[in-house]
Amino acid sequence: MQPTIHPSIKLLLASGLLSLTACGTSLNRAPVEERPISGAAKTTTPASAPVPAAAPVTAAESKPLPGAENAGKPGYYTVRPGDTLIRIALDNGQNWRDLSKWNGLDKPNLIEVGQVLRVLPPGVDAASVAARPITSAKVESRPLDAKPGAAAGGASTTAPGAATASASAASAGASAAVAAPAAARDADEDPSWAWPTGTAVGAGFDEQRNKGLAFFGKSGDAVLAAADGRVVYAGSGLRGYGNLVIIKHNATYLTAYAHNQTLLVKEDQAVRKGQKIAEMGSSDAEQVKLHFEVRKLGKPIDPAKVLPSR
Repeated sequence: MQPTIHPSIKLLLASGLLSLTACGTSLNRAPVEERPISGAAKTTTPASAPVPAAAPVTAAESKPLPGAENAGKPGYYTVRPGDTLIRIALDNGQNWRDLSKWNGLDKPNLIEVGQVLRVLPPGVDAASVAARPITSAKVESRPLDAKPGAAAGGASTTAPGAATASASAASAGASAAVAAPAAARDADEDPSWAWPTGTAVGAGFDEQRNKGLAFFGKSGDAVLAAADGRVVYAGSGLRGYGNLVIIKHNATYLTAYAHNQTLLVKEDQAVRKGQKIAEMGSSDAEQVKLHFEVRKLGKPIDPAKVLPSR
């Protein structure tokens, strides 16, 4: 027989059970989390809290980058991500040391995105330079001889019908029939060109994919200066070119010789057409080759249009 429970006690027990049930429901409820918009930082600041004001811009942050007043003007270049002074100089047909001097760069390796650089000599009319037509250069009909490469570390430089006098001089590091040094020539005069190697052309000029000619050979094949000039760069600081030599022939033309295994010249060194300047290699390339560019006012042109017939 079950005991009799007073009605008031039943009421108290019912109230307590309901309270416990309510508490249990409250304790087991999942917490609410305010998820921020994708990409935004999560914050615990209450919605009613005031939004802090943006930090004031300091004088240093508001200071314009060097040369900003010349942005967009002819003869000036605005630095973009990934640029180096060597690349800018090559693309504008200049010596990177000249760019450094014209722009007063204390640390040439430190240039900033958005910085504006002078890429023409002070006093030069940018409009007149831009108006110069890009035409094929006057060329020699005499082809490169095989002897320079054979005398330079066993390089293969075979080219039929060569003139022996010019070839012998080239193997010694100079051509017997050369014009005056590039510095003494008129800026608009086309150089007297010669082939930079006697090996076969493996890939032709393509303005989008191959801004020069690719010569395939073997390690150690001779790389020769294509014309008289002065070395403006010798090193490996330009990504994608490996061990690189750049020669400036006058105010209009320069040439580039990439992927070498050995460099035989230094910056600011005068060179003659046919002089051995490097040995072919595969630095920063998938195979042994010479990548050769001719640039007129910084613009790559097809070397086959200015080199003599073989």
